[in-house]
Amino acid sequence: MRHVPVDARAASPAAERHRARLLRYVHRYASGDSHRAEDIVQETMLRAWLTGDDLDRHGDQRLQAWLYRVARNLAIDARRRDRAIPVGILPEDLPHHPRTTTDLADTVVERQLVRQALDRLTPEHREVLCQIHLHDRSRAEAARVIGVPQGTVKSRNHYALEAMRREIPAA
Repeated sequence: MRHVPVDARAASPAAERHRARLLRYVHRYASGDSHRAEDIVQETMLRAWLTGDDLDRHGDQRLQAWLYRVARNLAIDARRRDRAIPVGILPEDLPHHPRTTTDLADTVVERQLVRQALDRLTPEHREVLCQIHLHDRSRAEAARVIGVPQGTVKSRNHYALEAMRREIPAA
């Protein structure tokens, strides 16, 4: 690695020219959370700085495309991290959370069975189940979110639940 004088490190890299536009772009991915958007942009700038002159040599358009791609990936990773629920752990704020004292191992096995059964459903059926039963939406609300008629939501919910019952026998 070549030696970089301290004052050269303090100078803003070429990526800083895109900071304001990048922040507006990331703000949408961060669901309006300006602190998260700033964190993502800072991480993107750090990665650009660590990459060094390699990005500068390829032109401004390529640098901008690289910055936007890295920022988008970081925002998606952050969103996934927030939505992830570790197996065996139930957050207290989930609707209809059963208050039982079952063994943790049983809970993990049951979750795996449900996850496997959900994987066998079509994406459309899975989406309807999630909208109605996980997000606790009415058929009308689910139809509006998904963009299909209420009758389609009712039908998909019926057939998805029927398939789930076949996949997971009653205990």
